[in-house]
Amino acid sequence: MSERETINGVPVTEEQIAAWAAEAEAGYDVAALKKRGRGRPGRGAGPSQVIALRLTAEELSALDARAAGEGKTRSEVIREALALA
Repeated sequence: MSERETINGVPVTEEQIAAWAAEAEAGYDVAALKKRGRGRPGRGAGPSQVIALRLTAEELSALDARAAGEGKTRSEVIREALALA
């Protein structure tokens, strides 16, 4: 194993690889792995799409003020506005 291979700056040793392999061969609790909650939470049953939106400085300021005033995120305010359209 090359000394250049690291995880968070710590060199990965052959012993660590052997320990990981033994752990994998012993098997994992699938239910526990599914509870990890990686990534952002879903927004429904289907996939969602990220889009880019260009706003002027004034529009962004108004959006931020409304979001802060309502205790919401920018995205929540925009989604609510779209739901009213």
